[in-house]
Amino acid sequence: RSKIPPALVLFLLSPAVAELLSGSAPPLEFFNPLGFVILASLYGSGAILARELALRWRKGYLSLLLLGAAYGVIEEGLMVKSFFDPAWPDLGVLGVFGRWMGINWVWAEMLIIYHAVFSIAIPVLLVELAYPSQRRERWVGSRGLGGFAILLAGVVFLGYFAMTLYRPPLPQYFSAVTLVIFFIFLAWKVPSEDGRQGSANSRGPASFFATGLLGTIGFFIVFWVLPNLLSPLGVMLLGGFLVFGFARFLKRLKLKGCDDLHQFALISGGLAFFIFLAPLQELDKTRTDNPWGMGLVGLAFLVGLLLLGWRIRRRTRFTRIPSA
Repeated sequence: RSKIPPALVLFLLSPAVAELLSGSAPPLEFFNPLGFVILASLYGSGAILARELALRWRKGYLSLLLLGAAYGVIEEGLMVKSFFDPAWPDLGVLGVFGRWMGINWVWAEMLIIYHAVFSIAIPVLLVELAYPSQRRERWVGSRGLGGFAILLAGVVFLGYFAMTLYRPPLPQYFSAVTLVIFFIFLAWKVPSEDGRQGSANSRGPASFFATGLLGTIGFFIVFWVLPNLLSPLGVMLLGGFLVFGFARFLKRLKLKGCDDLHQFALISGGLAFFIFLAPLQELDKTRTDNPWGMGLVGLAFLVGLLLLGWRIRRRTRFTRIPSA
C-alpha cells in the first residue's frame, strides 16, 4: 500500500481538476496559500463526503453524481450565490440569458452538471483507480466524516459573507437548500449497482476515450455556444438530453462490469479537453487574471494520466479487478 492516504490525494485532486486544470484558478491564484486552503477545504471536503456516503450506502456512479450535483448547489447556490447574483463576474451572457425570477437558470444547470462530473466524480474515480486495493474500503472513519462535513459547512458559511456583498432573496435561497436535500435524498434512494452487469465494455478503450472527449466538448458547446443561437429553454433541454444520454451510457457501461482500463479511458477523454486547452489559455489576452503556468499544468496532468494508465495496463494484463 502507498504511504500517502487516498483521502489526502482526493482532498487535493478535486480542487486541482475543478479549478486549476480548468483554468478557473490559474497557478498564481490556485497556489496562493490562503486561496489554496479555501479551495482544498471546499472541494476536497465535498469530494470525500460524496465518496464516503456513496460507499456507505453501497451505491454506484449515479449516486456519486447526484451527490456531486448536491455539492454543486452547495458551492454555487449557497456559498458564492452565483445561481442568483446577476453581477457574478464569470456569468458573461448567462447573467441575462436564461435569468428568470431572480435565478440564472442556464448557468445553474451548467454548474450543477460541471461540479457533479469534474469536481466530484472524476477525482473520486481517478483516486480509486490509483488505489485499487482500497476502493471498497472507507478512507475516513465516522469522526473524520463528521470533521469534513463541519469543514465544508464552515467554508460555505464564511464564503457566503466574504465572497460578495450580494444577498439573494430568501425564497430563491431556500429553493437551493431544498434542491440540495432533494439530490442527497435521490442519491440515497437510487438502487444499488452491486451485482449488475453491462454490455458496453465489449467496445475498446478508444471508444470510451472518444465518448468522454466528445461529451465534454458537447457540454461546452451546449452552454457556451448555443446560447447565441437558441432560446434559454432550448439550451436547458439540450443540457438535460446530454445528461440523460450520458446516464444511459453509464447504465449500459455498468460500472462494476467494466474493467479499470475502460473507466480510465472514459475519464481521460473527459480531461483531454482541458489538457489541450490549458496552454492555449496563456495566449488569451482578454483574461483579467494571469494565466501564466497553465501550459505546465496541462503537461503535469498529461504526464500523471500517462503514468496512471501505464500502471493500469500493467495490472489488467494479469488480473481483472472489480470496479467501484
